[in-house]
Amino acid sequence: MELTMAAEELKTVVNRLRRAQGQIAGVIKMVEEGRDCEDVVTQLAAASRALDKAGFAIIATGLQRCLTDADMAAPEDREQMRARLEKLFLSLA
Repeated sequence: MELTMAAEELKTVVNRLRRAQGQIAGVIKMVEEGRDCEDVVTQLAAASRALDKAGFAIIATGLQRCLTDADMAAPEDREQMRARLEKLFLSLA
């Protein structure tokens, strides 16, 4: 399944991923500096949420595309598509 997204959707996902990248860099620096455990975990949780949101946005785009494609697909193809998306969704749960 190819990842095709509208420009605005793509921009939103990339921004979330960049935010997570910055937060992860911050966590690494905090750990290296021996910062307070609570602060490190709080920052790590924020990075995790940003990654989850990006993942869910990507999956939502896949679902939307699959719903559009499902009208033209054979029943076994629709079932295979559903199973793949379910597996992706559960990987983020």
